[in-house]
Amino acid sequence: MGAEELKLRVRSKIYVYTIIIGLAISGLTAFPLETEMAYLIKYGAILPRSLQIWLGAVYQALKNTNLHYPFLSYGTDWLAFAHIMLAVLFIGPLKDPIKNKWVIEFGIICCISIIPLALIAGNIRHIPIFWQMIDCSFGIIGIIPLILCRINIKKIEILEEHYGL
Repeated sequence: MGAEELKLRVRSKIYVYTIIIGLAISGLTAFPLETEMAYLIKYGAILPRSLQIWLGAVYQALKNTNLHYPFLSYGTDWLAFAHIMLAVLFIGPLKDPIKNKWVIEFGIICCISIIPLALIAGNIRHIPIFWQMIDCSFGIIGIIPLILCRINIKKIEILEEHYGL
């Protein structure tokens, strides 16, 4: 393996680790939603007033739902689980980026798909547009390391093809 290929593989791993960490954190933070929202309400004075009002409404809904219908939070437990399992999926490209480039492409498709989901479901569920934009930003930010990783994988393929590896 040449120096150029090694550099490309290291960069690709950094991009993949970024995705893994982001997915894992997103998943883990989906478990204690009521606690996190209580914290935001308590220390959210620096936030814009409209965001404070929205977060207050979300907190009250979560608190009331968990008090009277705790089984509904089981859905967010599965959301958390899905994020963590998707993070595990990205271990494949760490081990063999060329063989597992489909995982990177799958991630790119997921990031693109976030935008219509956030805008359509957000509108149906009466989510404020500023929050829909925050949700869309996850797809926009997430796609950057994935595209960079995909570019590196293509370069690695070219190098391996050129040197007959």
